[in-house]
Amino acid sequence: MEQMTPPISATPAEGGPGGSGWLPELLELLQAGGPVVALLVVMSVVSLAIVLTKLLHLHGLRLAEHGRVRQALQLWQAGRVVEAVALIEGARGPLARIVVAAMRGIRQGMPDAMVREEAMRLGGDTLEQLRSWFRPLEVIATLAPLLGLFGTVLGMIQAFQQLEAAGNQVNPAILSGGIWEALLTTAAGLAVAIPTVAALNWLERRTERFAHDTDSAVARLFTRDLPLEIRTEARHVGGEHHDAVAVGAD
Repeated sequence: MEQMTPPISATPAEGGPGGSGWLPELLELLQAGGPVVALLVVMSVVSLAIVLTKLLHLHGLRLAEHGRVRQALQLWQAGRVVEAVALIEGARGPLARIVVAAMRGIRQGMPDAMVREEAMRLGGDTLEQLRSWFRPLEVIATLAPLLGLFGTVLGMIQAFQQLEAAGNQVNPAILSGGIWEALLTTAAGLAVAIPTVAALNWLERRTERFAHDTDSAVARLFTRDLPLEIRTEARHVGGEHHDAVAVGAD
């Protein structure tokens, strides 16, 4: 009887659909890049973890609740103090807490300088929380390209050492293989540094905007918006002064 061979089961090809070809390729790249690429991978994981943590932190602080603060400040400047405090009292954002604390201090008759100092203290505490973990991101953004360049230099040195050891039997594959492995570390360093710098700049911009909004909100508690007539008159007087200076110059 003719023995029938069992059909060969279709196994997912390496790198094909359903296969796990990316893992061997990643391990090969790590092996080619050496410890420098491994260190850059660790730095990328740390950077990603910090950025995700900061995003969750910003979401929990509710920095976007500035519309409610503006409405409360408009009521406050219109003399509707009770309505302003009631509107903002239940807000959970840090800017709202700072403004409502300053409103309570003013209503209790505290000196303006003391109210301002307390508001600035609360704002400074929030800014310190927002700026936390910025320094590790700065270090990663600065060191990642330098580490990539350092790995490239080491790889080039190793490639030329192999080329020298080959003597007269020079194989171009030795040099080309060493060069692409060396340049791999530079590419890895830039791949880590570029998104880290972008995320850090965005986080710093959000922090600066919060600091500006805090200063503006606290100042509006002690001032009033200039009426339109005063603004028009000021521009008119300024224009007459400019014309007078121009005539005098002639």
